[in-house]
Amino acid sequence: MSCAPGQPCEEGLKRRRALAALGLMAAIFLGLSAASFVDSRGQVVPTEVHYGDQDAVAGKRVFQAYNCMGCHTIVGNGAYFGPDLTKTYNAVGPAWLEAFLPSAGAWPAGGAVRLQLQNAAVAEDAGTDDLDSYLEKYPGAAERVSRRGGQSTHMPNLPLTRAEVGQLIAFLKYTSEMDTEGWPPKPKVNGLEFAKESRLQGASPVAAATATAAAATVAESPVARGAELVADNGCTACHSTGTDQLVGPGWGGLYGSDVRIAGGSTVVADEAYLTEKIEQPDAKVVAGFEAGVMPSYADMLDADQVSDIVAFLKSLGGK
Repeated sequence: MSCAPGQPCEEGLKRRRALAALGLMAAIFLGLSAASFVDSRGQVVPTEVHYGDQDAVAGKRVFQAYNCMGCHTIVGNGAYFGPDLTKTYNAVGPAWLEAFLPSAGAWPAGGAVRLQLQNAAVAEDAGTDDLDSYLEKYPGAAERVSRRGGQSTHMPNLPLTRAEVGQLIAFLKYTSEMDTEGWPPKPKVNGLEFAKESRLQGASPVAAATATAAAATVAESPVARGAELVADNGCTACHSTGTDQLVGPGWGGLYGSDVRIAGGSTVVADEAYLTEKIEQPDAKVVAGFEAGVMPSYADMLDADQVSDIVAFLKSLGGK
């Protein structure tokens, strides 16, 4: 465009300003492009985060394979049916996740978390092997145990292997270490009050059946004491009191029945067998189930407690 005769001409100045702005934007674009090739930019990377011998990269694949984002959000992505998982590891710690993930159909009780802390690797990652110290360090675990321990959840039991559980924990550990710049946001609840101390509805069958016995100062019978121990240790997260198969076999009618063992042999589910299964669960693996899934309670329960649990199992029917 040419300038009108007798009028000030600013065409060259405008052109120079436009070229300068274009050059500035090009420089910014090139700078950001170069920065995108820097490995971490000060951010934690998944290849550097491990839980035991498992890494976060494998955990992300497990998270995607089970379509966890179909119910949960993580780092801003996913659905809102379940809670956000971005900072879950920092809230509940590895022992609670070890107790929950293999049998997600029920919330872990304190005994189940204490059992996981007997694993030296879990205790090392958690920074303590004492349950009280653990619950103080991870308030999210304390809240879940006190409000929901032993009760049912809306989450199904997933067929996770031991390796996949460790990989998932490694992935959740990685997302907890990320600088998410404030995600997930904290909801504003000004003027609202929540009864955080109240227990949720929908208790598990064993927790409901043993509520009276648990409130008593001293349990009146071995069956009642056994039911209380079962509830406290979260056993019904993996075993039903009926014949339904969860993570492990159902207990209904188990006592005195013929149990088929991996390899083809058969044993009778008498007191000796049930005692051995509690203390040495891999001694006789039931056909159709994997070894290494159920932990040993030999160091968690004394002989009288094991006997009480066996008495409770006998009360659920059988020969």
